[in-house]
Amino acid sequence: MASMIFPKCFMMAVLMMGTVAPVLAEDMVIDDVTLVDGTGHAKQEHMSIGIKDGRFTYIMPTALAPAETGRHIDGKGKYIVPGFIDVHIHLKGPRGGDGARMVGSAPKGETPNAIPNGDLAPQPVYTPAQMAAGRVLGLGALAGFLYSGVTTVYDAGNYADYIIELRAAERGGKILAPHILATGNLITYPGSHGDSMAVRIDSWPQGKPALLKYLETQKPDIVKLTLEEHGWGTRPLIPLMPNDLMQDIILEVNRHGIRTTAHTSSELRAIDAIFAGADSLAHPVVQGPISPEFAKLMGAKKTPMASTLTIGEGYSRLVEHPEFLDQPLYQAAISPAELNELKTKTLPAWRDRGWTWWMKLMTPVAQENIRQIYAAGGVVAIGTDQSSGPAVHREMELLQAAGIPAADIIMMATLNGAKHLGRAAEFGSIETGKCADAVLLNSDPTIDINNAKDIVFVMKGGKLIDEDKLPLPGGGRPLRRAAR
Repeated sequence: MASMIFPKCFMMAVLMMGTVAPVLAEDMVIDDVTLVDGTGHAKQEHMSIGIKDGRFTYIMPTALAPAETGRHIDGKGKYIVPGFIDVHIHLKGPRGGDGARMVGSAPKGETPNAIPNGDLAPQPVYTPAQMAAGRVLGLGALAGFLYSGVTTVYDAGNYADYIIELRAAERGGKILAPHILATGNLITYPGSHGDSMAVRIDSWPQGKPALLKYLETQKPDIVKLTLEEHGWGTRPLIPLMPNDLMQDIILEVNRHGIRTTAHTSSELRAIDAIFAGADSLAHPVVQGPISPEFAKLMGAKKTPMASTLTIGEGYSRLVEHPEFLDQPLYQAAISPAELNELKTKTLPAWRDRGWTWWMKLMTPVAQENIRQIYAAGGVVAIGTDQSSGPAVHREMELLQAAGIPAADIIMMATLNGAKHLGRAAEFGSIETGKCADAVLLNSDPTIDINNAKDIVFVMKGGKLIDEDKLPLPGGGRPLRRAAR
């Protein structure tokens, strides 16, 4: 399974444990660095980390590390963390703009319930020119993730042919991108949330052939289902998937060795999804304050939950504080033309929307809900529901503002993300044998999570990312490590 997911990270013949003497001539050694390993353990100073064949081979005090041939990097005064993980994106593509817009419910005027059981919703047809332009947008967004220190992303619903092609290109080493996991199309009840990008199933076992066809043709890394009737905020009511149907679908998916995640937004539907067997939750509760019992349930069940605060907070942030777009990560990850559109067209449009101000009101509620789940021992992972690497850092800022310690937010952005994706044995922390995804920082992220932006270099699969070769929408950037 590991080599299928990350073919560049080959398993070592013998995994090195603890302080066992490593073989000499590692591909790379990072010396005298402060280690924040992503597991929640206290940071460790003056550590050496060996890397070979895309894996971490040893981790030990520099004073005890053997003399090595190969490339050495001086980490003195710097901090190394695992590569960040975004467990919920919708990559920009042929439709352009923010990929999150690609997975809304059926457009006004459609009659989704008229679609026969098991059929895929009518998919858009793009010309070769539209596909090519969309691919440029997607590659730029992926470059922005890498530049922001994000080494793994999970696309939670998209135009399937587009995202699956990019997933194959990444795994084949043909594009500069984070590791890509993808759902492709969603699985949804007709008329429910996201059904314009979904295989619609309304009964069982009648819908089983369509599900099996989807699993075979798209080979999703994780299957996303939606359990959402809306009727909150400014959203009208829509049909809801029955719990017994969701349970049947999840059981069949799990029988194929594939995890599931469920879109929910209320405590009630989150509980329904958990007890239908969902392996993770794609969003926090945003409709209102959670009960103490729900926080305890999340602590007991350890069902990972994505944070996705920025997707709602981003509306009022743009309207009230557009200056955030002047930050270096945003300037690199967003093209000048898009920056101008955001400030001149999107901002006034969002100012006039009721949804903007409803989400501003509810974001602090969602922040407190997440804090309570964290305090109860629940597993929170960083997800943005966007197509933006810098949004990962904003997500972490919002969690810190909610009262969660920065050191624990690092774990949410790394190992908890791997748990959410069912890949914790493979990546998400700096431990021997795991895939060597890491970010070297010039400042301590356990003191202030904003220091996670102070990036020296990004490493994916044991190789340093050449940032000057990234197709960043904001234009070429020099190597940050060269300036240190």
